[in-house]
Amino acid sequence: MEKAKIGKEVVTFAHSFVKNAVKILVIVAAVGTLGFNIASLITALGAATVAIGLALQDSLKNIASGVTILINKPFKVGDFIEAGNLQGTVTRIDIASTHLLTLDNKEIIIPNSNIASSNLVNYSSQEKRRVDLSYGVSYKSDIDFVRSVIKKVIAEQNLIFTDPEPFIAVGKHGDNSIEIVVRIWCKTSNYWSVYHYMQENVKKAFDKNKIEIPFTQIDIHNS
Repeated sequence: MEKAKIGKEVVTFAHSFVKNAVKILVIVAAVGTLGFNIASLITALGAATVAIGLALQDSLKNIASGVTILINKPFKVGDFIEAGNLQGTVTRIDIASTHLLTLDNKEIIIPNSNIASSNLVNYSSQEKRRVDLSYGVSYKSDIDFVRSVIKKVIAEQNLIFTDPEPFIAVGKHGDNSIEIVVRIWCKTSNYWSVYHYMQENVKKAFDKNKIEIPFTQIDIHNS
């Protein structure tokens, strides 16, 4: 399957399924070798199928959800996803669970039924992604000058797309500052590089150009 360049998620799921199926066949074969009546055993297993199904309904639900994931392909191995309140890069899709690797290198194993029934966000499915930022500046600031400073910071980073054109505007008038919203686009794989670049270099540019970033303060007066 790997030589045929089939998706890793299909390979890991098939491996998990076949491994468990082979274990069952080996057990049945071993029982037959020991002299037990296989036909009677199969009949007994058939009679117990309902009881086993009820006992393993959660497991069967996970298997069915795994098949659904492989058919619908909401994500694949290597994608960075958010399922419920969990985030991570998909490393494996097994017969009953999906494995995620978090940004701080922790492995999370999620039952497939949980993923299938939760709101899912796939951050890797699109080639480009928008970076949404906001900066608070003093009411004394010249808005046009602030916009030009931010534009210069953006122009110095070649990872940021010029099409769609960067968007810079006043977002709202806050209690202590004017909010400047910035929306820029980049390749999905460059999202965090662009995000951290902007956060660091906008602050440096504001300091260099003496643009005040207000902060909440409390004045205490003695009576």
